Amino acid sequence: MQNKFYISFLSLLLLICFLINSGYSQVIIPSEEQQKIAEVDYSSPKNYEIGGITFTGNAQYDQRGLLFNVGDRIDIPSEKITETIKSLWNTGLFENIDITITKIVGDLVFLNIELQARARLAAFAFSGTKKSEEKDLRDKIKISQGNLVNDNMKQTCANIIRKYYVDKGYYNCEVFVEEKADEKISNAVNLFFHVTKYKKVKIDNFIGNKQVGKAKLTKAMKGSKEKFLFIPFYKADTVISYMFKNPGYYKSKDISEHLSDYFADRVKLRIFKSSKFNKEAYEEDKNSLIAKYNELGYRNAHIEKDTFYMVDGNIVIDIHLSEGEKYYFRNIDFVGNTKYSTGLLKQLLNIEKGDVYNQSQLMQNLSMNMDGTDISSLYMNDGYLFFYANPVEVLIEDDSIDIEIRIHEGKQAKYNRISVSGNTKTSDNVILREVTTIPGQLFNRSDIIRTQQMLLSLGYFDQEKLNVLPKPNEADGTVDIEYVVSETSSDQFELSAGYGATGLVLSAGISFNNFSFKKLFDKTAWTPVPSGDGQKLALRISTNATWYQSYSLSFTEPWLGGKKPNSLSSSIYYQKQTNGFNRKDKRYATIEIVGANLTFAKKIKWPDDYFQVAHGLVYQYYMVNNYSNLFIFNTGYANNISYVFTIMRNSVSAPIYPREGSEILFSVQLTPPYSLFTKKDFNTITDQEKYKFLEFHKWKFNISWFAKIVENLVLNVRLKTGFIGCYNPKIGAPPFERFYLGGDGLSNYALDGREVIGMRGYDDSSLTPLLKGNEVGGTIYNKFTAELRYPITLNPSATIYLLTFVEAGKSWLDRRNYTPFNLYKSAGAGVRIYLPMFGLLGFDWGYGFDPIPGKPGASGSRFHISINQSID
Repeated sequence: MQNKFYISFLSLLLLICFLINSGYSQVIIPSEEQQKIAEVDYSSPKNYEIGGITFTGNAQYDQRGLLFNVGDRIDIPSEKITETIKSLWNTGLFENIDITITKIVGDLVFLNIELQARARLAAFAFSGTKKSEEKDLRDKIKISQGNLVNDNMKQTCANIIRKYYVDKGYYNCEVFVEEKADEKISNAVNLFFHVTKYKKVKIDNFIGNKQVGKAKLTKAMKGSKEKFLFIPFYKADTVISYMFKNPGYYKSKDISEHLSDYFADRVKLRIFKSSKFNKEAYEEDKNSLIAKYNELGYRNAHIEKDTFYMVDGNIVIDIHLSEGEKYYFRNIDFVGNTKYSTGLLKQLLNIEKGDVYNQSQLMQNLSMNMDGTDISSLYMNDGYLFFYANPVEVLIEDDSIDIEIRIHEGKQAKYNRISVSGNTKTSDNVILREVTTIPGQLFNRSDIIRTQQMLLSLGYFDQEKLNVLPKPNEADGTVDIEYVVSETSSDQFELSAGYGATGLVLSAGISFNNFSFKKLFDKTAWTPVPSGDGQKLALRISTNATWYQSYSLSFTEPWLGGKKPNSLSSSIYYQKQTNGFNRKDKRYATIEIVGANLTFAKKIKWPDDYFQVAHGLVYQYYMVNNYSNLFIFNTGYANNISYVFTIMRNSVSAPIYPREGSEILFSVQLTPPYSLFTKKDFNTITDQEKYKFLEFHKWKFNISWFAKIVENLVLNVRLKTGFIGCYNPKIGAPPFERFYLGGDGLSNYALDGREVIGMRGYDDSSLTPLLKGNEVGGTIYNKFTAELRYPITLNPSATIYLLTFVEAGKSWLDRRNYTPFNLYKSAGAGVRIYLPMFGLLGFDWGYGFDPIPGKPGASGSRFHISINQSID
């Protein structure tokens, strides 16, 4: 029986093989349709007319997209059918495509196209992740509801997620993608990304480092950091024991190096970053490791081999080092220099015989010194664009190296064509008038750096994208310079609130900082306002309903006449404050100020071209009606006609986030000494008569200095001081124009022409002196600030940086009680957010350390909001 089964099975198998090898197949047509058996011979195509096309499956498809149609004649089998299938696959819409013959009648063929549509994404979710991580992951994988789901899409998402965690130090991270059909939406699926992060990795171990401690080597590997291990203080005896177990190794080291080496072997503290391992960063770190050795004189140091492996869920790195000998500079000679003496070049090189051989320092002092004191800067600032210096090791003897620096001076280059690109709104002439590289002048690298600073100071361009493209032509000794800019919005809309004596004061302002007056009547230029000529137009309104109102309008033309950087600024304003009573009430009281300013400013080139001088005329008319307790007189008026002289220097590297440079301002405001031209007895005349025309002299000095500590970490130190004096001691300082210190600087409605200076950690104006229980304003003030800043993002659409600060300041009623070293102190932290439309917004927490006499509770913990550096 078994043999019969095997014989039948083999017979069937042979029959199948025969049919396959015979090269044709059959399609059987039901007899009731009176159709004959049609044979399709795939080795000998036969031409048919397409009698009909049907579609089956769960997908819809437009028949017009096929390469054949009803009535067409095609061969079967046909390349058109094959290419149609390829075309359908390429759409990515289908997971299964099948084209079959349903029947053949004579030379008519009927086809069916079965299409199975790919599933679409209904939703996706994560497991094993934190909420903050999920937001980052959604931004990275960039999938959304309705996307087609296929294996490639799932694998791509898994790879992105895994890379995200590997970069965070989870080198063993695993991602599993689960797909489930959606219960509510037809042909839709939900994806679940299951993440298993495992442990972060730690990094060990240097082998062969006899001369350089592990602490220095680990510090050089910035991209690959060791995991934090906590060692309690009670293990100090272990540290001492470790030291004394290795007495020979420690003879040449002081106690700080002993402790450093011990903890380098045992612990690595990571405050700002988590420990992590990244292959790409590791490769860069190996180069940094050798660079560190080279800086220390070990020019032949190299990595013999390295490996990394897993131990208890962590990665251990073994780096086998060959340090080699330590080398020193001996003789350094210059060849080819004719413009400058060898003595001067050696002075700039700043390397002495016997110094540790440091190739990085050598190259830096030749051509890459950031402060511009290198030899290359010396030549390039005198037109030698084609200069280069090539240091060559001409002799190595024992541990000493002789260097010959071969100089090619070339010929001096001149500027040829100066152009600008990338500006879509600002006119070319507005940019080019700030340029200090003039065609025909000798090339000067410092001029290019200065031009970059000038362009950034306009505030119209992205400081991170500003670029300079030099196009030298050594044949004719010229260079074309192209300044590449990227426009960013400089107009600002301000909404703010401040709290003062009358309660909440709401302010709204709008500033057009790149306005164009001449395009005012050009309809096509209103986008939304005419702009591009660098003019400034600002409007500001503040109000507290019936208590307070303020209106101001200002306009600045930065290049008066269009030929020289002489600016003309003008402003008018009106302010009014009442005591809140009805106008008809006898108790109704008001203070009104009408004012106008006109300022002419001019850039000067001595002592350097960072300076500017300004001359201004100020007129203010004060009207006081029935207002008691705030002024020396209750009813009356006063005129302030004064001249303001200002000299300023601004060399900051950028307006939004400066990394270096300084701002210095000195100003003096003078009124005519009216009392010197009259014979009035100021001991007997009324206060109204005494202050009919204000007379005073007001002096101010501000300095702000920026220094880059490392990368984008910046230190900013500021000093502000002011003094108001009088010509006639019988009159004294006026009750107007005084200094009010404390708070966030937003309560700046100038009901008496006051100058508000913010200081964090204290209430508004709380550091202002009192007279008979009332704040009367100081005639002297000092304020010192130190801030440490670090950016979160320097994107021009939203620049954000963090800061910590310490401040000290105080104001005094007059010179007799001036104590410059007895100041109120505070400290705290904050954040600054620059939005082009709204300007610079600040949020600070400050703590005032010192109690204020007569003002209990005015110090301590305070939160402050500032707008456009109102707190500075």
